[in-house]
Amino acid sequence: MPDKPSTAHRVSRLRALLRRSGAEAFLILDLKNIRYLTGFSGSDGALLVGAGKPVLLVDGRYTTQAAKEAPGARVVLYGDKATGIADALSAGGYGKAGFEPSVMTVDFLGALKRKAKKVRWMPLPAESGSIRAVKDSSEIAHIRKAIRIATGALQSTLAAIRPGVCELDVAVELEYAMRKKGAEGPSFDTIIASGPNSALPHARPGRRKIRAGDFLVVDYGAVSGGYHSDETCTFVIGRAGKRHEKLYALVKEAHDRALAAVRPGVLCRDVDAAARTVIDQAGYGPLFSHGTGHGLGLDVHEAPRLSALSEAVLEEGMVITIEPGIYLPGFGGIRVEDAILVTRAGAHVLTEFSKKLQVIG
Repeated sequence: MPDKPSTAHRVSRLRALLRRSGAEAFLILDLKNIRYLTGFSGSDGALLVGAGKPVLLVDGRYTTQAAKEAPGARVVLYGDKATGIADALSAGGYGKAGFEPSVMTVDFLGALKRKAKKVRWMPLPAESGSIRAVKDSSEIAHIRKAIRIATGALQSTLAAIRPGVCELDVAVELEYAMRKKGAEGPSFDTIIASGPNSALPHARPGRRKIRAGDFLVVDYGAVSGGYHSDETCTFVIGRAGKRHEKLYALVKEAHDRALAAVRPGVLCRDVDAAARTVIDQAGYGPLFSHGTGHGLGLDVHEAPRLSALSEAVLEEGMVITIEPGIYLPGFGGIRVEDAILVTRAGAHVLTEFSKKLQVIG
């Protein structure tokens, strides 16, 4: 079993950010951040973090669950959410409160201003979005378990992939296998994209039947303990021609160059550049249409971003993806993706499925 997370340590890091921000308390509405900071896994609630014990506000559906899952917080029941938050701010004597600008709606902020007229509201600094970026041992254990579940599910599904089978049927089989092996659910809507459809980076599986000579992109993941895995395998159906082999080898080289660039202290944009340069120099630069990777954890996409525009710096303990791709309209696409733990020594690959070109079906 994974170690129990140290939510007190996580809250202390948030308080350090609080002291630098000028706010007296932070209002957390993002449910993933609430879970990270307290352990509470309900589908609604709010967390107020100030100088005293964190206050977890929930409605009547969650009082028992919150008390069990969040022993480090004081659980407060509300009838109306905005009123409950305003009352908690007043009880704490807080005059300046920070909020998550990516989560707070204009409508709810207006309600809070009406209920808590003396409180000055301010958006949290951008660095608050990276609070979950460095993973502890319990988080890494959950991600590893999600990966094991997903890998086993794909291995058991490969036998069902052959010419004549439609993409949607493969997606259903794979998601069922993940559930059967213990996943709480898929990390996202599974991508099974064949032939020309594989040239769409976020294709949805449909009724197209897989054919010999297709590239088949399988982008999938499982959730375990609230944590996500994310991996993309690209196969060739039936027989690989020289064009398949050349394109796959190019993307794999870009993937490997990015892996070699990973270490603490490196700018995320430099990892992106390591992959992108390989594809650019081969003349396919415009066909690599997304960033090289992203953070992985309670969300399938979280800080840091690995893109040409990223200012983030890799730190030991981050879990990221490396996923370069080339997408040729009308022919097909290739994406090679692994989940990576950033260690002192560099990149440690967590995902288990081989990234050698495999011909199936």
